[in-house]
Amino acid sequence: MPSLAKFVATLLVVCSFISCQTSDKNDKTTAEGLKCDELRMGQYKCDEPIIDFKTQQPAGCSKNKRSVPVKCYPAEGVVCNGGDDFFTKEVPCEWTEGKSFETALLLSIFLGMFGIDRFYLGYPALGLLKFCTLGFMFLGQLVDILLIAMQVVGPADGSNYIIDYYGAKITKVMRDNDTDLF
Repeated sequence: MPSLAKFVATLLVVCSFISCQTSDKNDKTTAEGLKCDELRMGQYKCDEPIIDFKTQQPAGCSKNKRSVPVKCYPAEGVVCNGGDDFFTKEVPCEWTEGKSFETALLLSIFLGMFGIDRFYLGYPALGLLKFCTLGFMFLGQLVDILLIAMQVVGPADGSNYIIDYYGAKITKVMRDNDTDLF
């Protein structure tokens, strides 16, 4: 029995070595046959975008323009067709209009029973309703605290909260045609 276990372990090591050699060879040939802007994730490195201090988003982001260009360079050992030194890629950004996540959450916690959080976010009808009912007898205040904390409720104008660019925020992860499965 021990010799069978050694044989299987040796076979696994040899198979993994062969598959690693094959995948390295295939990666190199596919990188050489692509244009620079068709490289896959990991085959290039991009510069960080310039961050606007006021909105905490890449500079140039607006309601109509939801992405900004950044300079990207092929990774070491990757050669693109044409031999370009760099190329540009669009980086998504979130449009903000000045509503702070921290302010909305603090208003909801401390003054939510009076509807101040909803007034701040641009929902005056719900703010007035919460004011008249003391936050729906505090149950509406609790629900709003949770909805704002989970970033389900945002500003009424459709913009996003101002959150530090490198801070914690909720990002929806979705699968689309550009998502690599392997």
